[in-house]
Amino acid sequence: MRKLMVLSLLLLTLSACALFPNRDPVNINVVGIEPLQSQDLEVRFAVKLRVQNPNETAIDYNGVALDLEVNGRPLASGVSDQVGSIPRFSETVLTVPVSVSAFSVLRQTLGLSQTQSLNNLPYVLRGKLAGGLFGTMRFVDRGTLDMPDSATW
Repeated sequence: MRKLMVLSLLLLTLSACALFPNRDPVNINVVGIEPLQSQDLEVRFAVKLRVQNPNETAIDYNGVALDLEVNGRPLASGVSDQVGSIPRFSETVLTVPVSVSAFSVLRQTLGLSQTQSLNNLPYVLRGKLAGGLFGTMRFVDRGTLDMPDSATW
């Protein structure tokens, strides 16, 4: 009897997974950064993200969170309680305020002093569009930053 119950529960769990739609990952691009009013030992920016929905169903969200890592070290993080929907095969621009603490800047400065060039600095942008218990979509964007040399400024 116990084995039958466990088997039934397992089958029910597997069939419930089939009810959740297969979704392609969202495409995220940073399209702008604007300064915001800062506090004491932090710098704040409004990061504008273009979010593209390549799916056949709309994505409803009720919050956004971001973490930015540069050169293997945390640099900025931010959250927003925005609520909205991205229609099927559509895109929208979200603005998320992020904070950069003085300690993050110090860590970055120490890390950059060990590199020979400001070119090809690796970055990782991690985030999520909150959408309830099963609707949350996580995303990761990786790449490199090319900073102009100080001689070209």
